Amino acid sequence: MKKIKELKVEELPPGRILGIESSCDETAAAVVENGRIVLSSLVASQVELHAQFGGVFPEVASRQHIRTIYTIVSETLKRAHVDLGEIDAIAVTRGPGLPGSLVVGLNTAKGLVLGSGLPIIGVNHLEAHVYSAWVDLATTDPANLSPEPSFPLLALIVSGGHTELVLMRGHLQYERLGATLDDAAGEAFDKVARLIGLSYPGGPSIEKASESGNPRAFHFPRAWLEDTWNFSFSGLKTAVLREVRRMQEQTLPLPIADLAASFQQAVVDVLVVKTLKAAEAMEAHEILVAGGVSANRALRQAFLAQEAFPVHIPPLSLCTDNAAMIAAAGYFRYAYGHRDGLDMDVLPNWPLYEV
Repeated sequence: MKKIKELKVEELPPGRILGIESSCDETAAAVVENGRIVLSSLVASQVELHAQFGGVFPEVASRQHIRTIYTIVSETLKRAHVDLGEIDAIAVTRGPGLPGSLVVGLNTAKGLVLGSGLPIIGVNHLEAHVYSAWVDLATTDPANLSPEPSFPLLALIVSGGHTELVLMRGHLQYERLGATLDDAAGEAFDKVARLIGLSYPGGPSIEKASESGNPRAFHFPRAWLEDTWNFSFSGLKTAVLREVRRMQEQTLPLPIADLAASFQQAVVDVLVVKTLKAAEAMEAHEILVAGGVSANRALRQAFLAQEAFPVHIPPLSLCTDNAAMIAAAGYFRYAYGHRDGLDMDVLPNWPLYEV
């Protein structure tokens, strides 16, 4: 974990950051002040475009980014009522993500930097998910902002490609405690959704189907992986597959709602219990839950129902990929003096603990 001098809130310089995000299948831009106040934020989704493939098709994603990114950036600046002369730095997702998609966003940011002379800051996508918890969508008045997360905090980053437990003792300081050994939670949602005949993306489909299901209908396994902070969802996915095949062999109708609810509950149980135990063991003050899967209603309710730790979960619009979180993370890097050069390249497999 890198040692970074901690600054008090009053010591942080003001900064208006243009954020650009294109790590996967969302083309996004945002203008954020001081890491917390959103002046504008736009996201162009490609979900319908990729639904026919049952997942993100990388080449299609990068081509669509090229078609939309300049329009998104221009409209974002327009809606924030600012031009590049009123921006302090440009933050852009450097990784992790799809190489072709990342390149589109990074090259766009470099072009803007060449024309404006602004500093450029490469942001880790996982770091940005963490800093989405600092963004306050409820106000643009600095005097009325909600309290910031308090260090040390335990962050659960849970998305389609990542499930990690990270300890933060201060800004930009990350100690990875554990991660998934196989499928990420979001990946497991997508795969199980296909198994039981639900549409892509799997997370929202399973959540909706679960509303009318019994989470105790099937006793699916929970992989606790004792004495580690790691996760594993492969066995759970296999258990669902075996149950589906058993019913198909017996020509029984699939109880889709019950399967979805039981699977979802198994994932939620493991994520919540292990996070709470890790927070207690690390003597964290608070818990932060971020990433696409943090939009899941059952997961949010389970974390908010416990009383052991205060929990920060971003609003739904900041759980999935967006540029407001890129700009927020970019602000804190800007405030701590981080700058990148135009020779910066994408890092498709960039781990958070090497930031």
